[in-house]
Amino acid sequence: MSSAVSTLHPSPFTLHQPSTTVLGFDFGEKRIGVAVGDTALGIAHPLTTIQAKSNEQRLAAVSALVAEWKPGLLVVGLPLHPDAAEHEVTRAARRFANRLRERFRLETVLVDERYTSTAADEALRESGAGAERRRRALDPVAAQHILQAWFDEHPRAA
Repeated sequence: MSSAVSTLHPSPFTLHQPSTTVLGFDFGEKRIGVAVGDTALGIAHPLTTIQAKSNEQRLAAVSALVAEWKPGLLVVGLPLHPDAAEHEVTRAARRFANRLRERFRLETVLVDERYTSTAADEALRESGAGAERRRRALDPVAAQHILQAWFDEHPRAA
């Protein structure tokens, strides 16, 4: 995993709770990769890809995941240019994170996601995944890298 991934907004979220489920999102205009993890272990796992055209359909799919997994925290990747400059997708990801925070009333943090798609693709290649499997798995594995970066920066309480 790239060490360039860092939390943009320090989270006041406490890891002193026994165990909290966390959902991570790799926001994209066409697809949203989703990962899940637990603060007790601090390990992220790829979960699914949301493919919906409208914001309402996307939020309905996220709502189903929130109902199923009952997370205590949401982590959203913030896409930036390599020089940390923002672009249109950065602003769309911020809007997505704000919608999640407002709709689900859950703490939602942004994590710098530069190079996570590249790291995800490399991990899938190293696993021996073929081109079609890599294409299908890329978004949730990128979300896994985003969420794992958050876990790595928030060590579990002893």
